[in-house]
Amino acid sequence: MKLSVIGGGAWGTTMAQVLRDNNHEVLIYEINESYVDAINNKHIHPIFNNTLDSDIKATTDLKKAIEFSDTYILAVPTAAMRIVLKNMNEFINRPSRFINISKGIEPQTLKRVSEIVEDEIDHKNNNGFVCLTGPSHAEEVIDRKLTLLTSASNNKNFAKEVQELVSNSTYIRTYTLDDLIGAEVGGAVKNAIAVISGAAAGYGLGENARAAIITRGILEILKVVEIMGGKKETVFGLTGIGDLIVTASSEQSRNFQGGRKIGMGMTKDEIYKNSTQTIEGFRTIYALNDLSKKYGVELPMINTAFDILENNISIKEGIKQLLSRDLKPETLE
Repeated sequence: MKLSVIGGGAWGTTMAQVLRDNNHEVLIYEINESYVDAINNKHIHPIFNNTLDSDIKATTDLKKAIEFSDTYILAVPTAAMRIVLKNMNEFINRPSRFINISKGIEPQTLKRVSEIVEDEIDHKNNNGFVCLTGPSHAEEVIDRKLTLLTSASNNKNFAKEVQELVSNSTYIRTYTLDDLIGAEVGGAVKNAIAVISGAAAGYGLGENARAAIITRGILEILKVVEIMGGKKETVFGLTGIGDLIVTASSEQSRNFQGGRKIGMGMTKDEIYKNSTQTIEGFRTIYALNDLSKKYGVELPMINTAFDILENNISIKEGIKQLLSRDLKPETLE
């Protein structure tokens, strides 16, 4: 099968190698010419330097990538997703399908990637959407380490097809899920919780605090999933707790590392200036703070994280803010 990967960064190039391992043809679209050179001429991953299959090719020509197939792996940061899809729509002239591997919620609109696709791709050419997600560091997948994923879609047949497309008998197993909303929301909110977990580590709060943040983070994910129309049970699967554990407890997580730098006293602007990879959790904190206000729902850790990032309150004050809340029973509410 032919597939076009839109975005040749950490996950996009890694997914291209997964697909080649499974004997599919891939072409990567990427605007960074040094990334394209690394893929085409050096046959190495542009972020992790792993050797790539020499049949993997990349191009800076979006039209060429669109014409290569009718199935597109969306692997660009969510901040760029809308404009990339708008540009893709100019060249898509047949029913096409979309597999998203990015994780985030758009601030202001509070839209998930599937909804942005609906906004920007002509309806006659939007022939299916899958959110391919789960606890999966790209740097481990490119090393072919055991990974479990979830193919979530409103279209069960397409979810099943993607499940078979990605799975293999050596390092990847994929499950299907019919709760697209829950999968998309869980994958986004866990990035925000990972930033908070990293900030706690950077500030020196210890493992007790990290365990508390992850556990209470599950509750905040649950609240957002239900508000946005997803299923509660999805939060307790790979796209919820599974993804949260790997992102909020791992030194490899860019969201955890971004949070760690906040905990050590850096501002988000200083971090952005020195980072080559997107920290989706920062953007998601802003989106979820907007959601909290819109729906009148309390997201204590998210709201406090927003105050630290945007209103420049200290972490010490943020901790006091959280610990001074009214005492209450522990419930899933």
